[in-house]
Amino acid sequence: MAALPPNPVPVAYQGGTPAVPVWLNKGDNAWQMISATLVGLQSVPGLVILYGSIVKKKWAVNSAFMALYAFAAVVLCWVIWGYKMSFGHKLLPFWGKAGPALGQKYLVNQALLPATTQFYDDGRVETAMVTPFYPMASMVWFQCVFAGITLVILAGSVLGRMSFKAWMAFVPLWLTFCYTVGAFSLWGGGFLFHWGVMDYSGGYVIHLSSGIAGFTAAYWVGPRSKKDRERFPPNNVLLMLAGAGLLWMGWAGFNGGDPYSANVDSSMAVLNTNICAATSLLVWTWLDVIFFKKPSVIGAVQGMITGLVSITPGAGLVQGWAAIVFGILSGSVPWFTMMIVHKRWSLLQHIDDTLGVFHTHAIAGI
Repeated sequence: MAALPPNPVPVAYQGGTPAVPVWLNKGDNAWQMISATLVGLQSVPGLVILYGSIVKKKWAVNSAFMALYAFAAVVLCWVIWGYKMSFGHKLLPFWGKAGPALGQKYLVNQALLPATTQFYDDGRVETAMVTPFYPMASMVWFQCVFAGITLVILAGSVLGRMSFKAWMAFVPLWLTFCYTVGAFSLWGGGFLFHWGVMDYSGGYVIHLSSGIAGFTAAYWVGPRSKKDRERFPPNNVLLMLAGAGLLWMGWAGFNGGDPYSANVDSSMAVLNTNICAATSLLVWTWLDVIFFKKPSVIGAVQGMITGLVSITPGAGLVQGWAAIVFGILSGSVPWFTMMIVHKRWSLLQHIDDTLGVFHTHAIAGI
């Protein structure tokens, strides 16, 4: 009897074992975990360093600790109830059913977003449920770091005066009653998802929501002292740039991981992200030089951030030349609202948004 031919697929790529089920795509899983790690690095240590160094020395530890605490608190809240409220079974058109994402049987099975199945009016399936080729554990962690950075971004509006104890209570409440609503509505299978609204990587879910929430929180918390509002220099410019650099490079995971796959879309998203950020930084700096006769390193960082934010909702949906257009707009429109409109509109002057999150995230996100 002739011997069976050897399996042409290398052992490392064969599926069918408990650790490597047949549905697992190792490349997709590796990229998703790398992307999640890059996004996590944006918060810890990225924004921890940025916040701790961009404020006055007396507020450095408090500001850095607010970012660190927010990230840790979100991780725990996310796995206990937040993930399923954002990506689980539908409870309301804008909310999922709360529940833990901690059991081994749940986490090692293939990732799926149960509310994403799109039906025709007669009940037939139009588009199948979203089912990436990696375990639920990868999906839970990837979405967790997105939720975490949203709260950390929001913190930028209230640095320099918010009670830390109040912040400890605010984080889980806002995550539960605000973030999960946007995430489910747009990504998890809620009403906006089924309307066909496309927020590629968080222009609304993350940036517009954190910018508006930060602006609102700044109003209720109240302003810094008059002395601090008039002069609030960074205590360490070089560390500020280091934190900003981690934010920029980490954005590759932010936008590159959102196709839920290592595919051509993720490649385009990463390239577009960097094109837009670079263009926006340069435009913001040029405008500072043209109108204020000198460049500003903080302005350059703001321009970088607005570029990253503005390309986020469309990073994997537009061509490379469009990323330059996005960058020109994100380097000029938020610059105009921050440098011109803000100084002339009494409402914006009355509300003390410490780092201008309303301009860099809400305006750029819109």
